[in-house]
Amino acid sequence: MDMVLAWNASLSILLLLAGWAIQRRDKEMDNLKDEQHRLQILINRTREEVAKEYVTKQEVHADINRVLDRFDRLEEKLDRMIGGHRGA
Repeated sequence: MDMVLAWNASLSILLLLAGWAIQRRDKEMDNLKDEQHRLQILINRTREEVAKEYVTKQEVHADINRVLDRFDRLEEKLDRMIGGHRGA
């Protein structure tokens, strides 16, 4: 009878330790999930801030095209001015 009691006590302690380890691992997993969620929020905020400060390729191309158009108009005006003085 003492062997059965010792066996039951051993199994109970073993199951208690296994349950404690599983519960601890679950808490760690929950903490990791919370941390992952927090980091995802920070990444999203960073993306929003970067989008506010930097321009897209399309915006850069549009700005460059506007500058080039102005240079073309200036060049045309210079050509007219130079051409007008030569003919006089």
